[in-house]
Amino acid sequence: MTASAIIDLLQTSPIVVLLASFVLGLVVGSFLNVVIVRLPCMMNRDWRAQCAQLMTSTSAVLAHSADSERFDLLTPPSHCPLCHHRIRPWENIPLVSYLLLRGRCSSCTARISPRYPAVELLTGLLSVIVVAHFGVSTAALAGLILTWVLIALAGIDLDHQLLPDDLTLPTLWLGLLLSLVPVFVPVDAAIIGAASGYLTLWGIYHLFRWLTGKQGMGHGDFKLLAMLGAWLGWQSLPLIVLLASVVGAAVGIALIAGLGRHRDQPIPFGPFLATAGWIYLIWGEDLTQTYLALGGLPR
Repeated sequence: MTASAIIDLLQTSPIVVLLASFVLGLVVGSFLNVVIVRLPCMMNRDWRAQCAQLMTSTSAVLAHSADSERFDLLTPPSHCPLCHHRIRPWENIPLVSYLLLRGRCSSCTARISPRYPAVELLTGLLSVIVVAHFGVSTAALAGLILTWVLIALAGIDLDHQLLPDDLTLPTLWLGLLLSLVPVFVPVDAAIIGAASGYLTLWGIYHLFRWLTGKQGMGHGDFKLLAMLGAWLGWQSLPLIVLLASVVGAAVGIALIAGLGRHRDQPIPFGPFLATAGWIYLIWGEDLTQTYLALGGLPR
């Protein structure tokens, strides 16, 4: 089947398109699991290597030599963290392998975290929604990339309260480049969105710090909102911040009241920003019109 025939099939068969989107999402979700687990470890090893170069103690040299083996998103191959059993290809089929293995390692029967199939399923479902919304188009491809990055960022922030520059900054620049086409917003809205997104949370951070003497959020949140501003324009920022703040406050209250979480224990804000940004990507125009209508402002 030629490339043109495949494109024609995708354009005339919505079910095939959505099924292909779901399968693609499952495969990408499997890779995102690797990114969520390994990227923070890669960053930590890199930081330790940089520190070792500045230190001359024996312990620092030994720590650096322990990290000298190659470790990235591809090496070493996926394995069980307990028995180090190497995951075979048929044990690494997204979602299917987890069900067939009943959520346990085939070698040591250790329980596999349900988060792995959850990320795969989430990525598959969100990919279907993106393609169903934008159709077979450049906007759909761009929307998929943004969706996948947001899932990875949310997962890493939940685990480590960290939003890696390796993900936010390249995606920010990609959003600015896409505005030259434009795909979602024109270039002026993207540039203003990137700048105002960063400065908005930067200002809130310093105001909160001045009033309380505490740090209310990390600098990665500034860059994440700047990234969303570059993709979705400055007009999206008020609603994204509002949605993220409301949901974040609700979750925080629920954790304190229901699970006894201490009020001073930090809650990562990145997942709420990522969720709000993705919601705006799909339903932003409708939500904005509803928001303006409820506020009594003209449409």
